[in-house]
Amino acid sequence: MALSKIWSAFILIAILVAGYKTINGDSKILSRMVTGKVDDTCDTVYYRIVGDVPKSIAADKDAYEKYLLGFGYKTEDSIHAATLLLANNSSNDSIAILKSSNDSLQIFAFKELQWKLVRRTDGLIETCKSAVTICIGLIGIMSLFMGLMSIAEQAGGIRFLSRIIGPFFTKLFPDVPKGHPALGHMMMNFSANLLGLDNAATPFGLKAMESLQEINPNKETASNAQIMFLCLHASGLTLIPVSIIAARSALKAPTPTDIFIPSMIATFMATLAAMTIVAFKQKINLFQPVILAWIGGISAIIAALVVYITSLDAASMQSFSAVLSSGMIAFIFLAIISGALYKKLNVFDSFIEGAKGGFETGVKIVPYLVGMLAAISMLRTSGAFDVTINGLKEIIGLLHVDTRFVDGLPTALIKPLSGGGARGMMIDTMKNFGPDSFSGRLACILQGSSDTTLYVLAVYFGSVSIRNTRYAVGAMLLADLVGIISSILLCYLFFGNY
Repeated sequence: MALSKIWSAFILIAILVAGYKTINGDSKILSRMVTGKVDDTCDTVYYRIVGDVPKSIAADKDAYEKYLLGFGYKTEDSIHAATLLLANNSSNDSIAILKSSNDSLQIFAFKELQWKLVRRTDGLIETCKSAVTICIGLIGIMSLFMGLMSIAEQAGGIRFLSRIIGPFFTKLFPDVPKGHPALGHMMMNFSANLLGLDNAATPFGLKAMESLQEINPNKETASNAQIMFLCLHASGLTLIPVSIIAARSALKAPTPTDIFIPSMIATFMATLAAMTIVAFKQKINLFQPVILAWIGGISAIIAALVVYITSLDAASMQSFSAVLSSGMIAFIFLAIISGALYKKLNVFDSFIEGAKGGFETGVKIVPYLVGMLAAISMLRTSGAFDVTINGLKEIIGLLHVDTRFVDGLPTALIKPLSGGGARGMMIDTMKNFGPDSFSGRLACILQGSSDTTLYVLAVYFGSVSIRNTRYAVGAMLLADLVGIISSILLCYLFFGNY
C-alpha cells in the first residue's frame, strides 16, 4: 500500500507540474516527459558567464560549466550564440552592451538560475527500455551470487553461523526459553540476511515471529523478544550487498564492489544503534561478557579499519577499499567452495539450483523497476524533483556545509517505506549522476544501511495479528537515522575527494 501511494503521488505531482509549466509557455515539457532522450540537443540552452562564479555555487568556472551540462546548458561556441547570460550584477556595463545588441538575450543571477534547473533525463519510452537493460545486467550477477549462496546453505554454512552466533543471541532474548525453536528460526533469519539470501531470510523471519507469538502472553501486543528481533532484522545487517553490487555492475561502474566496506560499516552502526535502543528500553545488560566480546571485537576491527583508512591519501584510500572489498568477497567464495568440497557435495548442481533463483529474481523485478523508474523519470522531467532537492540544498547551504550529499538522500527517504522504490531511486541516482559520482555511491551505501522499516513492521507484525507495536516504530526509525548519518559520514571518508 505504501509503495502504491508513493508511485501514484510521483505520477500525479509530475503531471500537475508539467501541466502548470505548459500553461506558462513551456510547450516542450510534455514531449520531453514522454519521448525525450537524455542526450537530445534540440532544446539545449547556450549561455555565457559574465564575471566569476560565486564560491557558494561551485569551486570554479569549469566545475560549474560541467555541472550545468547535466541540465542541458552549454557554453556558447562559434556555431551557437548565447541566449542566456549568467552574472551576479545585472547592471554591469558589459552586460548592458550585450543586451542592447540582442533584445532576446535573457539575464539571470546564478541563484535565480539554480531554481530553474531541471536535470536532463530520459522520457518514459527510453526509461522503460533502459530499465529492462539494467535488469538483464542484474540477472547474471544475481545468478552468480545466489548460486554460491545455495552452495553455502546446502553445505551447512548457515547452520555453522547459527552455532557461532547462538551464545550472543540467547543473551539478547532472555524471555525466550533455551532450546526454543524461535531461537533457531531467528538465527537462520540473521544468517540468511548476513549472506544476502533475501528469499530465504523472509520465510525464516516469518517463522520466527510465529514461534515467538506462541510464547507471547498478550497475543495482540508485541513482546520484548519480537521487538528486539524485528529491530535487529530491520537494521539490515548484510555481509554481501549482492543486489547493490549487481546494480552498480549493470550500470558499468569501474569498481562495483568499492561500496562494500562503507556499506558494511554503516549497516553495522545501524544494527548497533537498534540493539542499544531496544536493550535500554528492555533493561537488558549489554555489558555481559559474551555481548561485550562480540560487539567489542567487531567494533575494534571497524575502528582499526577507519583509523588506517584515514591515514591514507585519496588515491590510496580508494585503491585499498576496492582491493579489500573484492578480496573479502573472494575469500567468502573460497570458504563456501572449500566447505562444499569438504562436505562432498555436488557443487555445480547446488550452484545451478541457486542460480535459477537469481534468474527468476531478475525477471520478477522487471515490472517493478520499470514502474518506479518511469514514475521517477516523470518527476525529474517535470522539474518537481529538482526544485525539492535545490530547496534542501539551499537550506543546508545556509549552514555552510557541503551539499553534495543531498542528491543521494531520496534513496534514504523512501527506503523505510519501500525497498523497490528505494532501489529504483538508487538506480535513478546512479543513472543521472554516474555510478562513481559522490551521490551515486552515497545512494548505494544508504540502500545497504537499513531495511524497509515500515514495510517490515506491517508484514511481520501483521503475519501474527499484532496490533500494539509499542515502541518498535520509534526504535527502528531512530536506528535508520543512525544508519543514514553513518552512511553520509562514511561516503565523505571514503569518496569525499572524488
